[in-house]
Amino acid sequence: MYTHLKTHLQQELNAIKEAGLYKDERILSSPQGVFIEVKGRRVINMCANNYLGLSNHPAIVSAAKAALDRRGYGMSSVRFICGTQDIHKELEQRLSSFLNMEESILYTSCFDANTGLFETLLDERDAILSDELNHASIIDGIRLCKAKRLRFRHMDMNDLEERLKEATDSRFRLVATDGVFSMDGDVAPLRDICTLAERYDAIVMVDDSHATGFFGPNGRGSIEHCGVEGKVDIITSTLGKAMGGATGGFTGSTKEIVSFLRQRSRPYLFSNTLAPMVVAATIEALNLTERGVDLREHLSMNTTYFREEITRLGFDVRKGVHPIVPIMTGEAALASELASSLFEEGVYVAAFSYPVVPKGQARIRVQISAAHTKSDLDFVLDKFGKAGKALHIL
Repeated sequence: MYTHLKTHLQQELNAIKEAGLYKDERILSSPQGVFIEVKGRRVINMCANNYLGLSNHPAIVSAAKAALDRRGYGMSSVRFICGTQDIHKELEQRLSSFLNMEESILYTSCFDANTGLFETLLDERDAILSDELNHASIIDGIRLCKAKRLRFRHMDMNDLEERLKEATDSRFRLVATDGVFSMDGDVAPLRDICTLAERYDAIVMVDDSHATGFFGPNGRGSIEHCGVEGKVDIITSTLGKAMGGATGGFTGSTKEIVSFLRQRSRPYLFSNTLAPMVVAATIEALNLTERGVDLREHLSMNTTYFREEITRLGFDVRKGVHPIVPIMTGEAALASELASSLFEEGVYVAAFSYPVVPKGQARIRVQISAAHTKSDLDFVLDKFGKAGKALHIL
């Protein structure tokens, strides 16, 4: 039977390549950072989620090494059997305090946090209202749930209200949204969402993976940025971006919701616990984050500067205030060619095309870090200008 499947897959892969949609993985031979080694070359990295520049911070590396000696390598079990150490509880408490939530629960990733949320809390008597551009993990989590699924147009509050009216007969209504949308850098209109949720007695869930630790005055994410702390019922997020860049995720919510997740959430019950070194390193990352006013201010300055200058060059840039800076090319092949040209000039970026983004909306997604200097950004801007002219984009 595999002979037939093999032929089918080869044809599909060839079609992907011919459409310019094939995604190669470049292999890094260095730690994550502003500069990385790829294929024997030193290039500046402009596409990592390393927002605060903590992925290879000496204090975090030191904390991980110490945890290996004191706590061991892995837990070899799930939490409720023999997979919980005191540092796991400490991190959960620290996250709850940082985000002003009653309790938190750790997962091996935010993807698991999202896939373990909806089916645990809701059933066929309920309704989930989801932004059409929500992250794949939210989409997959909703697919696992028997609740009625209602999509609303991206950040369209009139459409959300219509969907809420449509769901008035449901037992519970839950509005699910990214806090910051990863491909566009759009910030969800959380104040308006919370107002509608109050009006229609709905629960609000926000995946804040691209905001936790650096967005908002104190780094508490899009909820703080939008001024709706205390109004969002459930926060899911990651430890793998600004918070040290390793792995792991969590859900923060009320005591009752978190307690129920511990009893029934399948990714939590049936997945190994986060490794002790990751937990200890994340605690240190949280220490740095809470003291990271200078890092956040520098990141904000870098973001404003790069957005203004790349727009001045003439590129089609999605407007916004977030360190995610989408530079639109439209055509997938052009995005891929631009990324390749920039790599040859010492700038590492990734082209995004279908199915990661809609057809006809291919782009280069630049991500700014607090670790970038102004001279780093000027170097990147110069190379973008040269590549853009050579490819007749500018």
